[in-house]
Amino acid sequence: MEGIKDNLRTKELTVSMGPQHPSTHGVLRLVLELDGETVVNCTPYVGYLHRGIEKLSETMTYHSAIPLTDRMDYISSMTNNVGYCLAVERLFGIRAPERAEYIRTIVCEMARISSHIIWIGTHALDIGAMTIFLYSFREREWLLDLFEELCGARLTVSYPRIGGVRNDVSRHFLDSLYRFTDEFPGRIREYETLIDRNRIWLKRTKGIGVIPAEEAINWGLSGATLRGSGVNYDIRKRFPYDAYDKVDFEVPLGKSGDVYARYRCRMEEFRQSNRIIRQCIEQIPKGPVLTPDAPKVILPSKDRVLADMESLIHHFVLITKGQMAAPEGEIYVATEAPKGELGFYIVSDGTGKPYRMRVRAPSFVHASVLPRLCKGHMVADVVANIGTIDIVLGECDR
Repeated sequence: MEGIKDNLRTKELTVSMGPQHPSTHGVLRLVLELDGETVVNCTPYVGYLHRGIEKLSETMTYHSAIPLTDRMDYISSMTNNVGYCLAVERLFGIRAPERAEYIRTIVCEMARISSHIIWIGTHALDIGAMTIFLYSFREREWLLDLFEELCGARLTVSYPRIGGVRNDVSRHFLDSLYRFTDEFPGRIREYETLIDRNRIWLKRTKGIGVIPAEEAINWGLSGATLRGSGVNYDIRKRFPYDAYDKVDFEVPLGKSGDVYARYRCRMEEFRQSNRIIRQCIEQIPKGPVLTPDAPKVILPSKDRVLADMESLIHHFVLITKGQMAAPEGEIYVATEAPKGELGFYIVSDGTGKPYRMRVRAPSFVHASVLPRLCKGHMVADVVANIGTIDIVLGECDR
């Protein structure tokens, strides 16, 4: 027997996980090198969903490019729209009216809750907890119904505009949303009752995918993926935009930097987003929702286009030729999207179209850390690590 054992050899097995694997949350391919069930190395491959959004934007006017941003992280298109509009506004040196800033803040936090609901439902389902997936989608449907009431679209909304938002909110919308904020904390407690202390959930998340704070910073992580390692960095606090400097909220932090810590951060973000929405509804001022101070940049309202020849001509020129006298230069503006830091880098050559546009997508950055999170863990833990970084491949392959 001893001689037989001496002659036995083992070799590493290479396995391709995806790109059609249901737990990769899109067309992501991982090449895993395995020693038995243990991951020796993990190599991610992206690009299967390439859309060319950045190059397409360079052929379109600043207004016309807004719908393209919906198609990046299509789970939270509102935040993509707002991030892009903020970058263009700062390039042109304009600012949305105060009421529009409050509305933008409201819809961004609605999108954050909706995105985190997708995350907790699918993340738990991947690990084996099915019930919370069914529970959480009740609240997501409620939010999508509210989006539909606001702008007629549920997923790819194109609601924010350069200089404000497309249309004002109704009293019925605000009342319905306020009722949602009354009931949502109880629904969060239901989610936590299902999995928070479940021994299988704890076994699958605690001590898995640990990344210390310094390493998380070096990898360029952001959002809850970074804050789970205890790094207190939130763009809404550090570089506030829209109405975030007018509301009070806390930034949830983890300590252990594992899958469980990142889960707890996002669960607390549910509560903080709910809190922000309530404050915005209570404080929202009256006034216009599109700035009247930049007529050569801002599209006129639809009622004016239909009733006034000058507004119709103005609308036609902006759509066909783009904004007049765009300042030459470059600008980078970052916002706190549900998945992390979403940044738009725009280079202007003085025409009505961006000369160059580059998007700093958090999902793309976070996909790169998978080898670090998965190495040394089991194959089953790869699924937990994909869920914990909360990626959407439409944003990776923008």
